[in-house]
Amino acid sequence: MSDFEWPDGTEALLDEILIDAYGDDEQLWAIRQAFEDNVKVPVDVFVTGEPVELVAIDYDGNTRRGLTAKCRRQDAREHVVAASEVVFADGSAGAMHVAAYRKWLGLDPALHRPPATRRTRRHKAHEEDLDLGASIELIVLAPKEQAARCRVLGTEREVTLRSRDVWNMVSGEIVTVRARKQWRYAGHPYLSGDLESHRLDVKALDLIPLRLQDEGLWDPGDEYWGEEGEPLEDWEKPIVARGPRPCFEMEQVLPGADPDDWDSDPILEAVDLNAAGDPVGAHRKLVAMLAVDLRCLDAHAHLGNLSFKRDPEEAVRHYEVGVRIGELSLTDGFEGVLPWGLIDNRPLLRCMHGFGLCQWRLGREEDAATLFERMLWLNPGDNQGIRFLLPQIRAGEPWKDDLDERD
Repeated sequence: MSDFEWPDGTEALLDEILIDAYGDDEQLWAIRQAFEDNVKVPVDVFVTGEPVELVAIDYDGNTRRGLTAKCRRQDAREHVVAASEVVFADGSAGAMHVAAYRKWLGLDPALHRPPATRRTRRHKAHEEDLDLGASIELIVLAPKEQAARCRVLGTEREVTLRSRDVWNMVSGEIVTVRARKQWRYAGHPYLSGDLESHRLDVKALDLIPLRLQDEGLWDPGDEYWGEEGEPLEDWEKPIVARGPRPCFEMEQVLPGADPDDWDSDPILEAVDLNAAGDPVGAHRKLVAMLAVDLRCLDAHAHLGNLSFKRDPEEAVRHYEVGVRIGELSLTDGFEGVLPWGLIDNRPLLRCMHGFGLCQWRLGREEDAATLFERMLWLNPGDNQGIRFLLPQIRAGEPWKDDLDERD
């Protein structure tokens, strides 16, 4: 059996569809009619992991064959597959009806499309998705030297943007573009235009929040707070007074990692490229990971690291994207602990650290202090040395590059 459970309401939907239908033939006609009444076509779907467009669900009276799905490939060729193998977007009417049909067939629940570990193909934008007469909003996935892979806001469809402003684009941000021209080459859609504005709105990205794995209770009584008799520091007092709190480890997304090779780590490969004097290659590898899944927080953190010294205004944008995506998993009033010792928490904590340093460096001391206090609450072990920075920030001291001072 599959590890996935039936979506809520699957059995009730199936009962509703079959309420007046008897025998396999009548029931198949009823299920087919339910698709027609409730699932608007054409619609973007996946079949065996390939992006296609569903044109129609049909039944020809052959009970052994069952329902069929006519699909159109991105090269415009059409083919017919079993309707039970079509994967709709999670939570959609199509997904619910496929689940009901698979339950009727006696199959396991339809699997969600698994998180990609290698290059993932998306549906390509159609001409009607791009109105050249108006400003177009795009989600930036992978900005490179002269072009950026983007997703049309509100869809899963992808387009390549060519613009002289690509240098000012950050993965995960939404850009508003005044389009000049659109065309297709080798079946892929392209758009040229000028950047009008950029903004960060993580809720509009329509991302699934990273999972939090419950790791039991964190108890301050089990931690080291200095020698016996030493007074607690001001930042330690509310943490100790609060007492035990729930402890979690955040899901880490790492596209491009080989699950069969423990040494496979594209983040470390990017770090090695930068250390070898190839920051462009490092940047390419990191944004390629984000093109697959914007929830790769470590990629955002290391993109911020690449630009931290030369351009803090750019770096702060990378770090903030990672912080805001990570915060999608933290409910309002979240009081849990995300210890550094649970290694999958480190990408978010790295993003927060870089974000706070950039805010301090850019003269936003109040914001930096608030963020660093939050970090101490999330990771009381303070493996990143935040407790040493807070007094300087609260005293209004300007940011200094310790490495430059030592030099």
